[in-house]
Amino acid sequence: MINTVRLNDEMYIPSKVVCIGRNYVEHIEELNNEVPESMVVFNKPNSAISSTLHYISEDCRFESEICFLLKAGQIYGVGIGLDLTKADIQNHLKSKGLPWERAKGFDRSAVLSDFVRLSAPLQTLRMTLHINDTLTQFANYDLMIYKPEIMLDEIKSFMTLEDGDIIMSGTPKGVGNFSVGDRFVGRVYSGDELLVEKEWVVQ
Repeated sequence: MINTVRLNDEMYIPSKVVCIGRNYVEHIEELNNEVPESMVVFNKPNSAISSTLHYISEDCRFESEICFLLKAGQIYGVGIGLDLTKADIQNHLKSKGLPWERAKGFDRSAVLSDFVRLSAPLQTLRMTLHINDTLTQFANYDLMIYKPEIMLDEIKSFMTLEDGDIIMSGTPKGVGNFSVGDRFVGRVYSGDELLVEKEWVVQ
């Protein structure tokens, strides 16, 4: 089955989800990682895309992220997403210097909201994630090590981006595990204006 995403009244088929790792200093420190010398990039396949949030395992953690939908090689829309990670598997793979696909690219590991057309300046964007009514993660443009414009240029330097492809721009501090029945509410703002809101209840 080919997965789609919605932007206003349009439907898109992402060929891939391009993810930026280690893009917030406090999250790097939270996981005891090193600050990278260059942008960390990995992909999730179309089969990873989901609109619902499923419990995966006790070692699976959420990472909420501002997401961008691309069209004609440019940022066209904005949404919010959850990059799900099998943390124990990722730690093992990292220790062996092996690729992360088993920990990052599994089915239902890119949980995405609908998208809206982005007309606001990128510099005004910020994101919040509440879990069970508690603010758990917060991010904004200023906190990003690599800004969206830099992400886009770097990715395009070695990879073709198709209409509908999505960039997940990295997660701030506050990642953790989750349980069935947890209620997630993600929001993206331009300044004080709410652009996107998505609620997920863990299935």
